[in-house]
Amino acid sequence: MDTSPWTAAPAPTATLRRRGPVLERAILEAALDQLSTVGWSGLTMEGVAAGAQTGKAAVYRRWSSKEELVADALRAGLPRLDGAPDRGNVRDDLIELCRLMREAMYSRPGFALRSVLHECDSSTAERFHEVIFEGVVQPSVELIKEVVRRGITRGEVRPGATDEYVCDVIPAMMMYRSKVCGSEWGERDLTEMIDQVMVPLLRPLGA
Repeated sequence: MDTSPWTAAPAPTATLRRRGPVLERAILEAALDQLSTVGWSGLTMEGVAAGAQTGKAAVYRRWSSKEELVADALRAGLPRLDGAPDRGNVRDDLIELCRLMREAMYSRPGFALRSVLHECDSSTAERFHEVIFEGVVQPSVELIKEVVRRGITRGEVRPGATDEYVCDVIPAMMMYRSKVCGSEWGERDLTEMIDQVMVPLLRPLGA
């Protein structure tokens, strides 16, 4: 075997050069990882670039600020609620829907969103209101309305109960406890919210 100091070193292994949507997806995933581990305050464009195994310039070419990057990462990563549960009655449907919402809150993108809500000042948080409304609040409210409409058809729920005030209660309470109180939603909490708040709100008049 040739042990000469002039022997050529092995050629480095070529790395796959990612472009377009593949690279963008890697950057968005790295942003979610950063939010889930170091939070909004600790997230940097440099850290995201390192996590995505790309250069900082590749990040800045696509997003000029971390606010823009985080907004797109949340839009791309937030879990989608596919449909309203149908267990045969409004109470059980709402409890199951709350479980699905809780799973979304506890997912990696959910933790990322909560870090933004907890750490951002009010002016910065304003930039994420559209993302939160379109990605979290509005889909949840639409599924709640679907459950309530079925309840009206079955005679379990008073007519007109699909108004915005009633259907905003569940997401508002879940977001309030998470953001303001810093506490989580256990199984007992979900059940008590439905039994003590939603069922009386939805009950037919005189029932």
